[in-house]
Amino acid sequence: MSNRSNYIFTSESVSEGHPDKVCDRISDAVVDAYFAEDPFSRVAVETMTTTNQISIAGEVRGPDSINAERIEEIARQSVKAIGYEQEGFHWKNANVDVYVHQQSADIAQGVDAGENKEEGAGDQGIMFGYACNETEDLMPAPIYYSHKILKDMAQERHSNANSIFEPDAKSQVTLEYKDGKPVRALSVVVSTQHIEGVSQEEIREKVRPFVANVLPEGWMCEEDKFYVNPTGQFIIGGPDGDAGLTGRKIIVDTYGGAAPHGGGAFSGKDPTKVDRSAAYASRYLAKNIVASGIADKCVIQVSYAIGVSQPLSIYVDMGGTHQVAPEKVEALIPQIMDLSPRGIREHLELNKPIYERTAAYGHFGRKPEADGGFSWERTDLAEKIKSYFSA
Repeated sequence: MSNRSNYIFTSESVSEGHPDKVCDRISDAVVDAYFAEDPFSRVAVETMTTTNQISIAGEVRGPDSINAERIEEIARQSVKAIGYEQEGFHWKNANVDVYVHQQSADIAQGVDAGENKEEGAGDQGIMFGYACNETEDLMPAPIYYSHKILKDMAQERHSNANSIFEPDAKSQVTLEYKDGKPVRALSVVVSTQHIEGVSQEEIREKVRPFVANVLPEGWMCEEDKFYVNPTGQFIIGGPDGDAGLTGRKIIVDTYGGAAPHGGGAFSGKDPTKVDRSAAYASRYLAKNIVASGIADKCVIQVSYAIGVSQPLSIYVDMGGTHQVAPEKVEALIPQIMDLSPRGIREHLELNKPIYERTAAYGHFGRKPEADGGFSWERTDLAEKIKSYFSA
């Protein structure tokens, strides 16, 4: 989180068809399947993909009806929804191996609530949340626009049977900041998998409106800094072109490098895993702090010990933009939200099948949904925070 006034900053995104994102989606689809049948399931599932191969491993505690055959079908349907029907990676023809077993009893005894024990964190670790007022969704602008370019391209691919785009794609946006605010794009990179038989120039012109329509008016970079498939043709892509793993795109999933990251991935984990739930809670609190108007940007760090309910520490940094002392905000946070795993889960209603949709285009900066999806993007605490400090 830069305190400089004038600088250049870059973030990247990857599409739902990127090999790592294919894995994230499968892992989160498994989480959703468990939660649809038992909202108190425990799930920690990882996926690996390569040429016509999908391997799923992990530990679970939940309904027996979700067996290896069911998990295999979940994986195939996730890949089908992304759009992979290629010779080297096909939802129907890929080999699927499932190595999922019951959760360790040692972990369970440390995490589960008991007669005289509150539910503990599923692991030790540090988690960060961030928000800033650069965009309407209170996200850093470079990652926000990087996501939006790819999401719009994917929507065109799904809705247009004659689209030249294939599922795998990456974007990268470099913005110039003046007086701490983004003012224009200095360069934009988009690499997209495509059908055979189209020229580089045709691909460039197909991509152009998706960039121009996403960036604010007057922000488009110079022509020689607009890079589309700069290495040449991109026909072989997805898991056929590069192996994928769950949890390998944690900066894409969060703030594009504009804020710290604790290191833990999100996808494939139920909300007793504070890597996920506490990162969501930290984003929720940071977003509400910025939405309240007491700061232009905010970083929050929380830390946990495995089996211990309450966080060991809470840290707030508002990058010199604060109207209220950070230590006062730190003192307020436990009063407005219970940051135990149970408290987070209940406050944000996380025990629902709402995770597959998070697997691409970022876990943050999304719109809260009627069924509870992206509940951590609500700003329902902003007025309470504002009134507390204006009293």
